[in-house]
Amino acid sequence: MKLPKYDEIQLPALKLLSDGNEWKAKDMEVPLGKIFHLTDEQISLMYDSGNGPVFVDRINWALSYLNMAGLVQKPKRGIYKINDEGIKVLSSNLDFKKFIAEKIDVREITRKKKGDNDIKESPNEITEDLTPEEALYISFQGITKSVYREIIDTILSKNPREFEKLVVLLLQKMGYGGEIENSGTVTQYSNDKGIDGIIKEDILGFGRINIQAKRYNIDNNVPREDIQKFVGALAVAQSDKGVFITTSNFTKGAYDYVNSLNSSTKIVLINGEKLAQYIYDFNLGMQTEKTIEIKKLDSDFWDSMHDNI
Repeated sequence: MKLPKYDEIQLPALKLLSDGNEWKAKDMEVPLGKIFHLTDEQISLMYDSGNGPVFVDRINWALSYLNMAGLVQKPKRGIYKINDEGIKVLSSNLDFKKFIAEKIDVREITRKKKGDNDIKESPNEITEDLTPEEALYISFQGITKSVYREIIDTILSKNPREFEKLVVLLLQKMGYGGEIENSGTVTQYSNDKGIDGIIKEDILGFGRINIQAKRYNIDNNVPREDIQKFVGALAVAQSDKGVFITTSNFTKGAYDYVNSLNSSTKIVLINGEKLAQYIYDFNLGMQTEKTIEIKKLDSDFWDSMHDNI
């Protein structure tokens, strides 16, 4: 039998999780191998690139999708446990694959940009009519989006105070505060007067960026009223620069309000998708797993040689 695809692994994996215990992807390797009647050679098959075993990678994809669909929870990074919704789904007669697809569509942090609807989420969905470069790009996009979601899920599993520290570190990573020692500070936890963190832009502190951080679930958008309170907090702090960061998103009213502000007050809104992208791009708490070089012929080098006539 061929190795099962990630979407074929999802339901059997959820059934294993129904024992109520905490599982790692690696722990599922043997029991799932038995379910799919795989040989030891198939289970231990490595990618040609050497980037780990194929079967465990597909199990990880399956578990990631179960988590995105809200059927399992992650008590810790890399640990999965079934929740009440997962148990309920297992006892129902619904179309499992369709249910997963619909749940993930709803769970997206933001809607895909127009024109990106043809980007697949997984390497297993790449069609044969794509060029190798297109297939590689789509695989990269799918993996990156999966990491973005993992970043947000990990943040939501941490203490709110840790999120405030994280966003200050992120702005420093992005270059704000420059070379100033101790340029970023987290305000006191109680009576912070609506300011969670401050970045000093110069040594004397004349220029300051004030930060508000809201660690909200992805379906709990920040309303206009919260932005208005933040603007009020900036006025009290005698500051005209603010960054409002959330793990979720902002309502249309919140975006409209920021766009209506006069030029003397500058507010930047960073939603969950942008937050994850910045953390990824500026390498905060990230590590490079694999670097792939794609080379092409140097035309100047080869064209300098005489052709065979």
